[in-house]
Amino acid sequence: MATGQIFSKTTQALFYNFKQLPIQRMLDFDFLCGRETPSVAGIINPGAEGFQKLFFGQEEIAIPVHSTIEAACAAHPTADVFINFASFRSAAASSKSALRQPTIRVVAIIAEGVPESDTKELIAFARANNKVVLGPATVGGIQAGAFKIGDTAGTIDNIIQCKLYRPGSVGFVSKSGGMSNELYNTIARVTDGIYEGIAIGGDVFPGSTLSDHVLRFNNIPQVKMIVVLGELGGRDEYSLVEALKQGRISKPVVAWVSGTCARLFKSEVQFGHAGAKSGGEMESAQAKNQALKDAGAVVPTSYEAFETSIKETFEKLMEGGNITPIKEVIPPQIPEDLNIAIKSGKVRAPTHIISTISDDRGEEPCYAGVPMSSIVEQGYGIGDVISLLWFKRSLPRYCTHFIEICIMLCADHGPCVSGAHNTIVTARAGKDLVSCLVSGLLTIGPRFGGAVDDAARYFKDAYDRNLTPYEFVESMKKKGIRVPGIGHRIKRGDNRDKRVELLQLFARTHFPSVKYMEYAVQVETYTLSKANNLVLNVDGAIGSLFLDLLAGSGMFTKQEIDEIVEIGYLNGLFVLARAIGLIGHTFDQKRLKQPLYRHPWEDVLYTK
Repeated sequence: MATGQIFSKTTQALFYNFKQLPIQRMLDFDFLCGRETPSVAGIINPGAEGFQKLFFGQEEIAIPVHSTIEAACAAHPTADVFINFASFRSAAASSKSALRQPTIRVVAIIAEGVPESDTKELIAFARANNKVVLGPATVGGIQAGAFKIGDTAGTIDNIIQCKLYRPGSVGFVSKSGGMSNELYNTIARVTDGIYEGIAIGGDVFPGSTLSDHVLRFNNIPQVKMIVVLGELGGRDEYSLVEALKQGRISKPVVAWVSGTCARLFKSEVQFGHAGAKSGGEMESAQAKNQALKDAGAVVPTSYEAFETSIKETFEKLMEGGNITPIKEVIPPQIPEDLNIAIKSGKVRAPTHIISTISDDRGEEPCYAGVPMSSIVEQGYGIGDVISLLWFKRSLPRYCTHFIEICIMLCADHGPCVSGAHNTIVTARAGKDLVSCLVSGLLTIGPRFGGAVDDAARYFKDAYDRNLTPYEFVESMKKKGIRVPGIGHRIKRGDNRDKRVELLQLFARTHFPSVKYMEYAVQVETYTLSKANNLVLNVDGAIGSLFLDLLAGSGMFTKQEIDEIVEIGYLNGLFVLARAIGLIGHTFDQKRLKQPLYRHPWEDVLYTK
């Protein structure tokens, strides 16, 4: 267990299982405290990735979303608090996974009802590895003016009323999150406020105890007095009694154990929390209060007198010069959300689009951060622009030159292919340029020009799994899948596609590695032994060589390469290139003033 402060004004957390309201409350608290960076570094939503838009004061920010705990910890190594909003069914497993991460120091488990055997295992693991667990069944904790967990301290209005936007001198620990809010308010009325407040959680076996945190508070110089709110049930308070008797706590402790009314009931009564159930005289509120008083804590005669005891203890410390008066500060105004502020006219509206590739807000547009003037002045070509807008980085010149070659070689393939045919028919119907272009582009797919991504995907998978060409081709055959990138209607083994040869020549001359292309060539050698038309076509050449470009440039991770292939970047090259030719066919037909096309009936087989 930690022996001192566990939060600070730079503490950042990872939030498990996205919940918008508690995250927004954390960010609003950050803004209220004058934090420079948001306290939520990342969100973990199993099976999902991307960004979540939230407000940090008046500014809207995008917080990264990760699909796994491991990925989030790797991406945000300075985030050392794990806030777990998982259900009681999965809270233990996800919490243990977080505790195993070397970057995580504190885990807060919000769910109640976590199986006790799982909780005991978590506690043992945390203590063995010097980590802190808050909960289960906790609202979390707060360091005034610095950091808070989830819904701790409730609404912003309550936080301001309790002066939690700046640090005070009181360390507070309780089992109950709801009663914590009540005590924050009480303490703010009669003292200079909270320095740190913790709700350990109401389950039978909390991850950390009242005494764990009291001993921590005793080692924090800014904490001058300690307030403890316990409850009947369990024996957690007795560890605090022992610490007091042993003289391990040098600061004044004001304590109260709630549940004294339990004696009014003839039978045993459960009070809210799973742990709030007296199991005998020693676990009664009266016995605990007496033990705390005998050990030296300030214990009032009733809960109603609790506030007075806190006030008197604080005033003695002030009189003794132990506490320096705090200069009050005025917290900043937090903008109201749209649904709340629309009537008053003070609103903030969320954006509807996230863009990372271009920005037109400054004096000149930027592509991936590169100003338009630099693009022109440095002589960037279309390949360079594609590298910025598609890949968000400036690729080496041989890469951008390769992209340009692909565009030139794929711009058109005559008027007879399906895309060009559709565009010509549409143009002759008198339609506009966009309609003509779209009619041709819509034919692009697995049977026409859309095999580049599939070729790259299958070649990469086969190569990475060390399949021989024979194993690869035969496995595809068993699945009933034609090998993408292999086969041509016209070209043969003795009449190769000139475009393929040009691409291969360029790659062998300029690429640092052509391992995927060479693998594709080996596959072609095998398929040609089957049939003379099973040659490597332009789709296969571009697909395999683009893998070599991505892998050989050293500018992409394996995950990025997989994502590029999966999203459809490579087919994007064919679409971009072929759009040039389709536009040309549109202009050609309109320039020639060709009439409406009607297919000749002689070319149709009429049958029943």
